[in-house]
Formats: sequence, structure tokens, C-alpha cells
Amino acid sequence: MQWIKLDLQFFSGEKTEKATPKKRQDARKKGQVAKSQDINTAVTLLCIFMLLMYTGPSMLESMLNLFRHSFQDLMLMEITEENMQALMVEILQDMAVMLAPVMVVALIAGVVSNIGQIGFMFSPESIQFKLEKLDPIKGFKRIFSMRAIVELLKSVLKIAFVGLITFYVIWQRIDEILILSQKTVSAALVTLADITVKVGLYASAALLFLALLDYMYQKYDFEKSIRMSKQDIKDEYKNIEGDPLIKSKIKQKQREMAMQRMMQEVPNADVVITNPTHYAIALKYDESKLEAPYVVAKGVDFLAQKIKYVAKENDVIFMENRPLARALYDQAEIGQAIPEEFFKAVAEILAFVYKTKGKI
Repeated sequence: MQWIKLDLQFFSGEKTEKATPKKRQDARKKGQVAKSQDINTAVTLLCIFMLLMYTGPSMLESMLNLFRHSFQDLMLMEITEENMQALMVEILQDMAVMLAPVMVVALIAGVVSNIGQIGFMFSPESIQFKLEKLDPIKGFKRIFSMRAIVELLKSVLKIAFVGLITFYVIWQRIDEILILSQKTVSAALVTLADITVKVGLYASAALLFLALLDYMYQKYDFEKSIRMSKQDIKDEYKNIEGDPLIKSKIKQKQREMAMQRMMQEVPNADVVITNPTHYAIALKYDESKLEAPYVVAKGVDFLAQKIKYVAKENDVIFMENRPLARALYDQAEIGQAIPEEFFKAVAEILAFVYKTKGKI
């Protein structure tokens, strides 16, 4: 039996269960999510090269205009302290206009690819300064950990795969590259730009393919890292629901408050139907609240005696009817109208009570 108990304790500590929603939420607050940085890089590069493919001619024309303006006009100007600032501002503005589309596309691509993976997330805890991050022993363990080896193999695979794709694209255009020296400068630049954009597109697509595989691995690794044991789930449930002893005290306090409210309504009752010793049901008829008599208090044994005591102190009439008291206790709830099958019996009792009090 001792061995069986030890085995159960061992297996209960194994992290074999999927993480609960609370565990995932706590991990997210710490900045721990399934994310591949390669997806951000690949999507950003792919968007930039696609932009260059469509806007390359206009960007080239803008660049040539800048060169023409510089060599034909600006170089003939006399450099002085007065016009130096204006000259620099003009050149910087022209360069900014050329580079702005690339910067905007890169920013949008980075934000969209990041949100697509993890959604909107703000985690101040992940950027807090912690001295344990400077621990050289933990840093050494991270460098030579299994995760570091996996990341190294992934980097080698990316370099090899992307390099192979790049080599293939360049090899397909090798004839054009070999005769670049025979072309004019403008034609050579156009050819090189076209080859560069094509290489960038194919390399970005290859990197995106690897990034998707990396994201699947990161998701698997993340799910594995946040797994919980059966004991962890029990402890979490206990923390959420609270300690059983505290829960029982809370329920006891709630019962006491409910009984206190119930006792406050007993003096307003019209009649108390008794067993006479074990059951007590306090009834009231108020047509402004309900169309039928309703229960203001009920109890058995000690609580029944307390109801009768409070009723007696406030001159509430008692009526002994054993079967009716038992039936009302079982089928009628506090604050609710009595069931229809008891209307006649209760009406006769209330008629007697009102006649006794001189109300009718």
C-alpha cells in the first residue's frame, strides 16, 4: 500500500494536463506567449520587397532626380554658413520622401504580424528589472541548454535554406550578371535592382515558410512549458474557490444573516401554523405584493421554537395543523406564494384569524 501511495504521489506531480485558462492568463501577464520572431522578420521583408517591386521605378526616378539636382545645381553653389543648413534640410527632405513608404510599410507589417500572433498585449511585468536576470550561473545554463541548441540548429537551417534559394535565383540570372559590364550604367542598375528584388522576394517567402514551422514549434514548446500536474489544478481550484474551512464559515455567516432577516419578518406574519412541536410556518397575506398568502418564515425543531417564540412576543396567532404544517414546509419557499392546492385550507385559517382580530 505504501508503494501504491508513493506511485500516486509521483504521477500526480507529473505535468501531463493542459493549462487552465487562469494559468494561460497568468502566463500572458508575464509576457509568456507562443511567438516566433522569424514571422515578424519574414513578413516585414516580404512586404518591403513587394513594395519595391511596384514602386521601384518611381523610387529610382526620384533618386536619379536627386543626383541630377545635386551634380547640376547644388555642386555649383558656393558653400557658405548661410546656405549650408538650407542645403542639408532640402536633401534630407528629399531622402525622407523616398524612404517614408518603406518605413511605413515596415512598421505596419511588424505591428500586424505581431498582433496576428499574440493579439494586443501589454505586460509591464516582463520589462521589470530583476537581479536574477544578471545571475551568471543561470545565464551559463541558458547558453548551454537544450533550447539554445535547438535555436542554433534552427539558425543553421535558416541560413542553409535561404542561402540555397538565393543561390538558385541568382544562378537563373547568371547570364545577365556576366554581361553587366557590357551594358550602360542605367541598364546595369535596372538589372541589378530587378535581381535584388527577385532574390529578396524568394528569400522572404522561404524565410516565411520556415517561420511558420518555427511558430508551430514555439506553440508546442509553450504549451509544454505551461502544462500542469493534477495537483497544480487542484491547488489552483482551491485558491480560486477558497479554503474549505473559510467557505464553510462564509456559508454559516450567510445562513445566520438569512435567518436574522427571516426572524425580522415573523412579527409581520398573520398566522403561524405549527406541528405543534417540530414545524412552524409563518404566513402573511398582502395583496399589494402577491395575490396569494406567502411564507415569511419556516423552520423545524430549534428554529421552529424560535419562530414561535418571536411570534408569541408579537401577538401573532398560532394555529395547529400537523399535515398542513409539514406539507407547507416541504413544498413552499420563503418569500414565495403557497402552492395552489393549499389555498382553501390556508384561506379558512386566515378567515378565522381575521375574525378573531376583528378585521372582518
